[in-house]
Amino acid sequence: MALPAVGLLVLFVYVPLIWTTVAFKDYDPYLSGLWDSPWTGGENFSLLLSDSRFWDAGVNTLAITFLQLTLFFPVPIALALLLNSLMSERVRAVVQSVLYLPHFFSWVLVITVFQQMLGGAGLISQLLRARGYEGFDLMTDPGVFKFLVTAQLVWKDAGWGVIVFLAALSAVNQDLYEAAAADGAGRWRRMWHVTLPALRPVIALLLVLRVGDALTVGFEQILLQRDAVGPGASEVFDTYVWWVGIANGDYGVAAAGGLVKGVFSLVLVLLANKVAHLLGEQGVYRK
Repeated sequence: MALPAVGLLVLFVYVPLIWTTVAFKDYDPYLSGLWDSPWTGGENFSLLLSDSRFWDAGVNTLAITFLQLTLFFPVPIALALLLNSLMSERVRAVVQSVLYLPHFFSWVLVITVFQQMLGGAGLISQLLRARGYEGFDLMTDPGVFKFLVTAQLVWKDAGWGVIVFLAALSAVNQDLYEAAAADGAGRWRRMWHVTLPALRPVIALLLVLRVGDALTVGFEQILLQRDAVGPGASEVFDTYVWWVGIANGDYGVAAAGGLVKGVFSLVLVLLANKVAHLLGEQGVYRK
């Protein structure tokens, strides 16, 4: 039964790893192809590290990652705790459905919704213009772009993340709540001493995975808004690789950038998993 999934994994994940050799070649897909392209050693990496756009993309990527870890990651946990406190199963199901519905929207639709609300011709801008205030347009403001993409991510995917935490909460022994209540613990103390410890292994696991995926902050989402705010505020690793490789045809440097990103992501996973072990959690794998 696992063979179809293993086959897809091999076909779409492991076989494409052959093309990582492009990072060490002067690759030309039209003339020499993968096998006949001449080896250049570390020349592509030298060109990559000497490109100021690469370092600017790194700074933007880390800044957006920090904002998403601090502003987005706690939101599904808070929503799960709030939904878990609702007594009515019907109300909980309706609220949960409304919350995770945006997950199925494409980024084109999500950005369109934000444009209609926060853009220069959006609803808020029109209301402010009617009261004599001009110039409101958050969609083209480079200074708030990182907060904007984080807000879009919260609206789109926070409800979807609630599912994991609600599943963890459903496994909590209700006798623990009753025992805590019998000892005089109020709602907040029960949440602090019973609910959050039950969620801690799931939080640690998802945090490790999120840190490992820290350098991937939304290719499609940012590419769609890149022209509106300029590359100085919006360029990240993935869009840099796309522009260098696909738009400019410098496949070797683009492959080198992708390989550097992959290596750093692996290092981040290992470090975050080590921290989880030090805190007494399993993380992605056992010690």
